[in-house]
Amino acid sequence: MSGLINYVSCTVLWLAVLLKAPDLVRHRADPYLRTICVVLGLAGLCFFLGAPPSVGAINDLGGVPNLAAPLTYAAITAYCAASQVLVVYWRGGPTVHRTARRWILAYACVTVGIAVTFTLGDAPVERRTDLDTYYATTPFIAEMIVLYLVAHLTAASVTTFSALRWARRVDGWLRAGLTVLGIGSVFNCGYSVSKLVAVGARWSGHDWSALGTTVAPAAAGLGAVTTVTGVLLPLTAPRVAACRQARRTYTRLAPMERALDDLLTRHCLRLPRPRPASPVTLLIWRQTSIHNALSHLDAYLDRSLYDRTLQAALDAGGDPARARAAAWATTITAAARADAHHPPAAPPADRLPDQLPDLALIADALRDPAVAALAAPRVPSGTSTTGGA
Repeated sequence: MSGLINYVSCTVLWLAVLLKAPDLVRHRADPYLRTICVVLGLAGLCFFLGAPPSVGAINDLGGVPNLAAPLTYAAITAYCAASQVLVVYWRGGPTVHRTARRWILAYACVTVGIAVTFTLGDAPVERRTDLDTYYATTPFIAEMIVLYLVAHLTAASVTTFSALRWARRVDGWLRAGLTVLGIGSVFNCGYSVSKLVAVGARWSGHDWSALGTTVAPAAAGLGAVTTVTGVLLPLTAPRVAACRQARRTYTRLAPMERALDDLLTRHCLRLPRPRPASPVTLLIWRQTSIHNALSHLDAYLDRSLYDRTLQAALDAGGDPARARAAAWATTITAAARADAHHPPAAPPADRLPDQLPDLALIADALRDPAVAALAAPRVPSGTSTTGGA
């Protein structure tokens, strides 16, 4: 189980980077998108470097006891800087670039301080899990520990305050994302606070190292999962919602495509089905096929049938929008029947309204058996229906 929380958190964060990689390739000049990927990537790196097996491997490869400590602390500091830059870009404003540069400069100084204090200090005994408390009283090493923890706590606190305060001013998925991000930052605060408390206890002669070896990693893991959720929620949730809506609309349009299937097949009006395809692509494909069929049926659309059906639906107390959809559904069904049995006629002089209702409403109307009955041919026996339906 050693390092399991670290590696799971690292995997979650780097998977999030992979999810954003296509957008980053398409919009590589977007500083906000770049910062998101940097935040997620650095957070994953922090967990990877902080895992005990990784710590041992780095120390062995570098030949320096506890070399992994300053590297991990530097990664944490870089993550803090990226988090602040992300909040700055999220909030926007005329001074966004200047403020971002200030955060980067401040945490660059912290990184230099970590390197200098580790070089000046002496940490000969390798400690893979409790270096913070073990060396809490060692000159320069103690300063290095406090420096990175205070920097981390500062960044997490500012992110929490900014995210939750901004969440009250917006709504929708952005508000949800900011709220979740703020909660994740609270967990991140728990990481540095528990570490600082353990270090302070060591200064007073107590051994509370369990705070740093159990509570802190758990808080960091929860913070990682919650933070990545908050960052990605405003970006992915609208797309997921759009895909769900497209899937529902695609299913709703099925009766209309079935009603036009024979016409689409006979006249080769249906485009090849895209494979593989997203729900949005499939919806566009079905809508295009339906519009192709409706354009072909223009010469068969019977205005008198449309008017009769519309008036009957309105007289029955129907909603005007649904009444128009029922009238269109009836007229289209009758036109498709006429196309199957008669040659095309010249476009009628008395044309239907140019503005179609929502195709989904027409498809819903086609599910009604009464529409099929109204669409039945209304001509005397032996009379040609060429030119109308």
